[in-house]
Amino acid sequence: MTPAIVITVIAGYFALLLIISRMASRKADGSSFVNAGRRTPWPVVAFGMIGAAISGVTFVSVPGMVAAGSYAYLQMVLGFIVGYAVIAFALIPMFYRRGLISIYGYLESRYGRSAYRSGAWFFLLSKMSGAAVRFFVVCVVLQELVFGPLGIPFIFNVIVTIALIWLYTARSGVKAVIWTDTLKSFCLIMSVILCIYFIARGMGNDLSSLAGAVADHPTSRVFFFDDPMASGYFWKQFVAGIFLAIAMTGLDQDMMQRTLACPDYRQSQKNMLVSSLLQFVVVALFLVLGTVLVMFVENTDGVGMPARSDSLFSVVATHGSMPVIVGVLFILGLISAAYSAAGSALTSLTTSYTIDIMGHNDPSHPRHVTVRRRVHLVMSCVMGLVIIAFYYISNSDAISAVYTLASYTYGPILGLFVFGMISRRRVRDRWVPLVCVLAPVMAWMTTRLLDHLTGYQTGFELLLINAGYTIAGLWLARDARSNK
Repeated sequence: MTPAIVITVIAGYFALLLIISRMASRKADGSSFVNAGRRTPWPVVAFGMIGAAISGVTFVSVPGMVAAGSYAYLQMVLGFIVGYAVIAFALIPMFYRRGLISIYGYLESRYGRSAYRSGAWFFLLSKMSGAAVRFFVVCVVLQELVFGPLGIPFIFNVIVTIALIWLYTARSGVKAVIWTDTLKSFCLIMSVILCIYFIARGMGNDLSSLAGAVADHPTSRVFFFDDPMASGYFWKQFVAGIFLAIAMTGLDQDMMQRTLACPDYRQSQKNMLVSSLLQFVVVALFLVLGTVLVMFVENTDGVGMPARSDSLFSVVATHGSMPVIVGVLFILGLISAAYSAAGSALTSLTTSYTIDIMGHNDPSHPRHVTVRRRVHLVMSCVMGLVIIAFYYISNSDAISAVYTLASYTYGPILGLFVFGMISRRRVRDRWVPLVCVLAPVMAWMTTRLLDHLTGYQTGFELLLINAGYTIAGLWLARDARSNK
């Protein structure tokens, strides 16, 4: 595939984004930026959340991880469904009842100002690092297909792509994010389905024979109950999936901004439950695509497994034996995932920093708009710098990097909310930041100790260990006077 084709696809998709952004910014105000005025129908949010939960990392990393991990990831996605139900019935009613603009406002009313700021800062760290890793994958692919062949350095690649995202989110915020998520979900689903079809046809399979071939292939194994010490063990993945969903969706300002855009909590609950089921189906399609890609590599001379599993999809999609349409669909799905995910991340980072850290909590105030625009620009620059840094230090598949980072940074947030909701004990607010900092350190030390002493491989249950240390720290920091 030539760079000209890739640039044409990107330009066409970006033109659609600008049109949607312009339409969304009509009569937009501060409330439109942070929660779309709470006038968005729940089916629109639910369909858009498919794309919101699936970033460029999922698009390239999930198919690639099939070669080594089979469909073990689906065990975690089953846990997501349970986690989304907890969000729907435990968190969403509380957020609506309190009328929160930023969900971390709950921490201030429950603990105090220090806990509120701690939760907001850990969200900023979580979202910035996670979004940067996700967008990093896309920048790497664009570097291989476009910028590299043209002799353009990676840094310029990052600057251009971040600038495009800033341009379409600067005014309309979450309102544009919700509608671009809808476009993104449609592009993702169609890209995956059509890529499976064209690649299978290129190997001489029709859909009926392909189903049997995928089912019989060793990479299509879903459940792993044989080795409790392994990171892919079912119960470790399933339970971790429950709490990762709660932390990375229910306690994430980025994801909850969409959900809180529904008119009332009952519509928001419908959105959450339906989107969890849709997400399971779409992830399953990505895993099937991964098996099809592996089958193509195994049956095509001169094609081997790439050194980085994240490159598998791009290697097959741009192979000379594939019709051009496969490469076009790959680029379309990739950039639709990337631009929407990065755009929503920047919007939520801007909202959280402006409201939670700087204290500008009245979206209708003229000063709020001025500050928000400056913060939005700064967040864009910081994200670009983090992407560049990750480019030089990364050596693992991106999906693992995302969840490992999340396990460290979302752990304190999960612990704060869980302790606050299950206990009425008051906590010495000034000690909360120290607890939130020490918990990830203790979790890291625990994983190393378990590996050294027993050989136990800590997987994504690292989040639970981290949250557990946070809860223990909050209990130790409790105010004894409140227990009388």
